[in-house]
Amino acid sequence: MPRIKLTLAYVGTSLAGWQSQPGGNTVQDRLEAALSKIADEPVRCHGAGRTDAGVHAIGQTAHADVPERRRGIDWRKALNALLPPTINVLDVREAPERFHAQLCALNKTYSYTLWPERAFCLPQRSPFVWKCGPLDIDALREAAALVTGRHDFAAFMNQGTPVKNTMRHLMRLEVVELPPVAPNVPGEIVLSFTADGFLKQMVRNLVGCLVQTAKGKLSLADVRSVLKARNREQAPETAPPQGLCLMRVDYGEDGFGHHRRHPAGPAPDDG
Repeated sequence: MPRIKLTLAYVGTSLAGWQSQPGGNTVQDRLEAALSKIADEPVRCHGAGRTDAGVHAIGQTAHADVPERRRGIDWRKALNALLPPTINVLDVREAPERFHAQLCALNKTYSYTLWPERAFCLPQRSPFVWKCGPLDIDALREAAALVTGRHDFAAFMNQGTPVKNTMRHLMRLEVVELPPVAPNVPGEIVLSFTADGFLKQMVRNLVGCLVQTAKGKLSLADVRSVLKARNREQAPETAPPQGLCLMRVDYGEDGFGHHRRHPAGPAPDDG
């Protein structure tokens, strides 16, 4: 059976996340229903990241095995005709049989968008930002630099996640302050995270910690202590889902990466 690689975007506001659940209102459920209808037989798909309810994506990747007799069809066009407007397939291409959307990924990039104001937010941006209030941008950047690199991120993984190895390499954490959109209307602050893998809710947990530092509620020494303690209970609360977006999954020059297993196996991953 031919294997296809799909790149897709979705607005997670009304969706119950990526992973299949009873009720069927997940990206995986919707995508599998459309694939199965076109294939005229059951088709399963596997995603690169298991985004939670309310989390968005503009570069999610998945793979699926489809019948040989459907090889010639325009999968992108056919799928988008069946999917809801909140889910859009951006690209479909045939992949090598060895390709696995999660296990072949070299790294992933997530963004998290902050709105540094509480009283007002542009209506069209409200579903995609965390209205967290004013922040000290310099303190935010200092805290971001502190957690960048290869660390044990156990303190930033949700409890109960079945992962033995919590070491991850956070290769890049960029803080970008966008210009004001109007007088007395602040610009967004975008945090961009690139890593070789993410633990369950790792990005949102990191954002929660960084924001508390940028509000003066935590010091840099506190952040170091949380990271060193490896205890989720010592870290601040998780940032809400709506600011998070899966931007890109990187598979190297050929677009298909190489099959690898993290030392602890593939982690449930929503950033």
